[in-house]
Amino acid sequence: QVQLVESGGGLVQPGGSLRLSCAASGRTFSRYALGWFRQAPGKEREFVSAINWSGHSTVYGDSVKGRFTMSRDIPKNTVYLQMNSLKPEDTAVYYCAADPALSTTTVYAYWGQGTQVTVSS
Repeated sequence: QVQLVESGGGLVQPGGSLRLSCAASGRTFSRYALGWFRQAPGKEREFVSAINWSGHSTVYGDSVKGRFTMSRDIPKNTVYLQMNSLKPEDTAVYYCAADPALSTTTVYAYWGQGTQVTVSS
């Protein structure tokens, strides 16, 4: 069993930055792949990024490549999403997810409750 808690969301102006955190609990967390997804009102949940269990392999959605960076701190059981050059279209609820296998689809076994990110002037 893995529990995930996201934090770090908020209101930011276009062009600004935010760093999201996802704290995990569970004894096998270090062997799980972690993913970030987002969902805007009226839209389907969208893949943002994912990282493998070691932290050595990451993958990003096309809409965030070059602007977002995902990382993980295994001793702290935490993953991060550094978001730079934010745009209004990045506004969404951001979810952290965990699964034994890295994927870009919503097949993850465990999900957090989400944190709201709003990009607006």
